[in-house]
Amino acid sequence: MNTALIEIEGLVKYYAVPRQGLWESQQYVKAVDNVSFTIREGETFGLVGESGCGKSTTGQLLVRLLQQTGGSIRYRGRDVTGLDRREMRILRQEIQIVFQDPYASLNPKKQIGWILEEPLIIHRIGDKQERRKIVASVLEQVGLDNSFLKRYPHELSGGQRQRVGIAAALVLNPKFIVIDEAVSALDVSIQSQILNLLKELQHRHGLTYLFISHDLNVIQYMSDRIGVMYLGRLAEIIDVAQAGREPVHPYTQALFSSIPQVKATQRERILLQGDLPSPLTPPTGCTFHPRCPYAMDRCHQEMPELKPYSTGNMVSCHLYEGEEIK
Repeated sequence: MNTALIEIEGLVKYYAVPRQGLWESQQYVKAVDNVSFTIREGETFGLVGESGCGKSTTGQLLVRLLQQTGGSIRYRGRDVTGLDRREMRILRQEIQIVFQDPYASLNPKKQIGWILEEPLIIHRIGDKQERRKIVASVLEQVGLDNSFLKRYPHELSGGQRQRVGIAAALVLNPKFIVIDEAVSALDVSIQSQILNLLKELQHRHGLTYLFISHDLNVIQYMSDRIGVMYLGRLAEIIDVAQAGREPVHPYTQALFSSIPQVKATQRERILLQGDLPSPLTPPTGCTFHPRCPYAMDRCHQEMPELKPYSTGNMVSCHLYEGEEIK
């Protein structure tokens, strides 16, 4: 699991805000601001953070649904940010996405069989009989039988629609899937079924996931490593597969303190002061400093870099200056 499948370097996505007046200077919402990380082949990299932190935008940039403002995205060592239309079509066979709202991503006028077969037709895979076999196979893998082929999305439950969404992502036999808040709208019992299904499919097909969620319990259950985002930047990357790895960034510590513990030694809840700043006018220096209990003068002026530290985590915090792994 050491081979890098996805390498993101200095990824940036800014949105221009319409000017209110003729002489007003152009302002930008910094949705993703200089984000860098690697996703290893076969792992699940979790991305977590508060609403509006940029995690879903990052996922959409990776599957090229959005055009980046700056930075690079490398897939198997190849920069994919400048691919033409033909090259992108080839790449789509290997990179897919499962959306939060399957009903919005499924054509309401088409039957499930047509929805699943369409990508195979576009990519000219097999004849009609072969395509039907592939569709029947992926439906079976997500726990649905052939009776669903003639149904429409509105005839399915939320859990069934999400299974169809997963099948649609699987039908081209991809290597990398972005899973964007795929269980957040489902009941808890259905959530667990979908999460276990995703793990089973990953094991069966050797898939690599970018798993995006605001639910820390779900992220911990699914992920090998977790990236914590705050105001468009990565605060910390935690290798949860390594026993004893604990969050060290003040923001990450506050997030993880909210998770209920079964252990006798319950974590003390850390309550952050103040509100989340606007991404339109982020604070200078470290964007977390207005809410950080350990903020120093340097934090107000200088943005810390994400570096590997002696804790074993990648951390963006001046508090751990001098503990970097050289």
